[in-house]
Amino acid sequence: MRPFFRRAALEELGGWDAHNVTEDADLGMRLYRHGYRTELIHTITGEEANCRTLPWIKQRSRWLKGYMMTWATHMRDPVLLWRQLGPWKFAGFQVLLLCTLSQFVLVPVLWSFWLPWFGLPHPIADALPPLITIGLIGVLLLTEVVNLSLHLSALHLSGHRFSRWWVLIMHLYFPLGALASYKAGWELVRKPFYWDKTAHGHFDPLDG
Repeated sequence: MRPFFRRAALEELGGWDAHNVTEDADLGMRLYRHGYRTELIHTITGEEANCRTLPWIKQRSRWLKGYMMTWATHMRDPVLLWRQLGPWKFAGFQVLLLCTLSQFVLVPVLWSFWLPWFGLPHPIADALPPLITIGLIGVLLLTEVVNLSLHLSALHLSGHRFSRWWVLIMHLYFPLGALASYKAGWELVRKPFYWDKTAHGHFDPLDG
């Protein structure tokens, strides 16, 4: 995905935030807060996808660190943000950034609820009523079904001819994303403005 902006609007806002490593997320928020609107363009870019594990983790850690920075920046005055966005969009802002971050940070906790399915003890099994434990496991299972359905639907709508079995490896996405989130949190404290540059050039260029 590539962002495109009207130059006049960009200059009015003072340009990019040179210190935010996910600058388009921050700029999208600033545009809306100043009365502008952003939309998705139905097109496909030729940008190369990251295909190696370590560069992928580095790239995602930069994005997640930028989400942390964007949330902290705009929440400096939550009352003003509420007034500018309204209640629904304010809630949407929280859901988008905080849920994106928490789904990776909490991966070990969420995945621990698979333990009872394999007959292994869970640390909170004795602390919660059995129905609550079963309910949590049921929610996790339902979430997995929804995720797989969304992935299959996206693969179908995209027109790609990849095998649907590749969807199953999306389970590897979240533990890798968890590593990226921990790296992002550490860097946010130690070197918040460090840009871990994405490695490109591992695929042949597109023909034509």
